[in-house]
Amino acid sequence: MTSNLTRRAVTAGLGAAMAMPWIAKSRAFTGKPITIGMPSAQTSAAGVADHLDFTQGSTLAVEEINAAGGIMGRELKLFMVDIDVLSPESSKQAIAACVDAQVDAISFAFTLVPIPAIDASSKYKCPLLYGNAQRAGTEAVKKNPQKFSHVFQTAPSEVNYGWTYPLWLEHEEKLGVWKPKNRKVHIIQEQVAYCQTISKAAQEAIKKRGKFEVARVTDIQFPVQDWSPVIREMKDVDAGAIMVDHWVAAEYAAFCKQFVADPVPNSLVYLQYGPSQPEFLTLAGNSANGFAWSTTAGLYADEKGKAFGDKYKKRFPGIMGLTYPGLAYDHTYYLKKAWEAVGDPRKFKDVSDWIRANPQRGVTGFLDMNNAYQEAFHFPNNGGDDIQVSELEKGMAQLYFQVQDKDHKLIFPSEVSEAKLKPAPWWT
Repeated sequence: MTSNLTRRAVTAGLGAAMAMPWIAKSRAFTGKPITIGMPSAQTSAAGVADHLDFTQGSTLAVEEINAAGGIMGRELKLFMVDIDVLSPESSKQAIAACVDAQVDAISFAFTLVPIPAIDASSKYKCPLLYGNAQRAGTEAVKKNPQKFSHVFQTAPSEVNYGWTYPLWLEHEEKLGVWKPKNRKVHIIQEQVAYCQTISKAAQEAIKKRGKFEVARVTDIQFPVQDWSPVIREMKDVDAGAIMVDHWVAAEYAAFCKQFVADPVPNSLVYLQYGPSQPEFLTLAGNSANGFAWSTTAGLYADEKGKAFGDKYKKRFPGIMGLTYPGLAYDHTYYLKKAWEAVGDPRKFKDVSDWIRANPQRGVTGFLDMNNAYQEAFHFPNNGGDDIQVSELEKGMAQLYFQVQDKDHKLIFPSEVSEAKLKPAPWWT
């Protein structure tokens, strides 16, 4: 089953002595290494940037852990295998490769087809932590708690992008920087199930809250070669708020360049998630300024988050992704604590039970898996379902950013914000 997959075992710490001098010290590890299986998109048409972020965040954590003596005196390693996040068969095979390798846990960024992936792990049952944001996967866990007792989604689901969007609009209007020219919202939606779910949730939330109204929903299809027809339709609708419900950073960058050349005056434009990827700022340049975006799982701008960011950028210079480096780092330390508490990484059920019962505060917020979905609780409470919390330190905050001076600035929620929304270049 796995013969056609690219496999490679990665010994964390390889070459790290140059980047992290303290790792040069000799460590006498005992026993068999503990191994984390990591499906990582290397050749996929989508997801490569996010998965690289995740790999690097995991590598940083593993290097730190091994430099400090490992886990119970044993070395920690990563076992990586290629995955196509758009392919059910590849997602299934990638997990199967980890099972074949007899890994002690599986940790990875995401797949857009979660059911085949988690199904492939259901007999082996080692702890599986992934940074998906898809309710389809956690619904499966809720419906089959015995089969998927070992599966944990560490990011609140994509429905929260839709449910929180009108709450954020109301927040920005209340602050007074954004004074909507009308109450219309124009949603541009891509056709993958992930984006469709977000659009549906947004439409329902906007109607329920009653402060704005959906004026039009426009369909787009990946890959988007030319944004000009979409921008013409945006100008025709002339909505006060525009949601571009897409997911590819490079295509978002192309949109920004075309939009600022012929903008919809005074519209607040929101781009769903994709700008979190490092290539967005590189490709968009100054055209990115003024656009807002969000992630349901991201690096906080608090002392803990900034300390991680400093370490990460020293180890991996360049623009840092704001979602998956921190989430990967949190996964690795969550597993470390669980293994040390249980005392034996091969006791899969006990390790999963410990994770479920013991929330952890990481650099991306408060991870609490103790609910029927085994999905991180979401902050702020947007009224969408029963895994919302009203206190920051009881859930994972959905973070809204605006690009200001070619840099991402955290603007919402106010409990963690570092800046406020600024007028976009196309506002008069």
